[in-house]
Amino acid sequence: MGKLLLKISQFDKAEELYTALLEQASNDSDKASIYHQLGWLKDDQGQYQEAASFYEISLEIKQKTLPEDHPSLAPTYGNIGQVYNNMGNYSKALEFHEKAHKIDEKALPPNHSNLAISYNNIGQVYYHMGDYSKALEFYEKAHKIREKALPPNHPSLATSYNTIGQVYNNMGDYSKALEFYEKSHQIYEKALPPNHPNLASSYNNIGVVYNKMGDYSKALEFYEKDLEITKKALPPNHPSLATSYNNIGLV
Repeated sequence: MGKLLLKISQFDKAEELYTALLEQASNDSDKASIYHQLGWLKDDQGQYQEAASFYEISLEIKQKTLPEDHPSLAPTYGNIGQVYNNMGNYSKALEFHEKAHKIDEKALPPNHSNLAISYNNIGQVYYHMGDYSKALEFYEKAHKIREKALPPNHPSLATSYNTIGQVYNNMGDYSKALEFYEKSHQIYEKALPPNHPNLASSYNNIGVVYNKMGDYSKALEFYEKDLEITKKALPPNHPSLATSYNNIGLV
């Protein structure tokens, strides 16, 4: 019930429910699970400090009864890492993501999708720290697993190509950025409906690279495709729409 309320953004009702369940919980396993859900709730609301507190209480309870490398600790470590990443505390984020990854490496088969998520999370932290070579290393590890585990037109593969493209873009290697953005775009075109925001974002990314390469006519072509979708997919006062207009104006 609580998860359903979260999905439909009924945060206050979900919090009331979890708080009531916490008062009734008679064992540590239930308490750890409820604190984890409260962390998830605060995380969804962007209340990252409170989210970290709830996740860490959940972790402390689990650590009392479980061995240090128990698989159920990995998601909690990962969630704490993600919260610290969102707060801009990248050293703490890296610490928790590496703990999650260490457990996943022992517990999961080498091509498990959770291992790809774990590599991706570490790559994301390095990306935010501006260490693009390390980010690329971990993004590529995640991508190799997804290539083996997923069908060739799966949206997660497109996301993976896209993140690698972003790294190359920030490194100033525009030809490589374009290569990966185009691979991402080809999958999105097949996997998503024609007015999906991710498709607009994909057009925008390709436009940005062409703009940086000095090919302004190609940049304009892709920026206009982005704008066409964005106008259909988003409300007229959405910030992304202003960005689309601005990009066209700057070409």
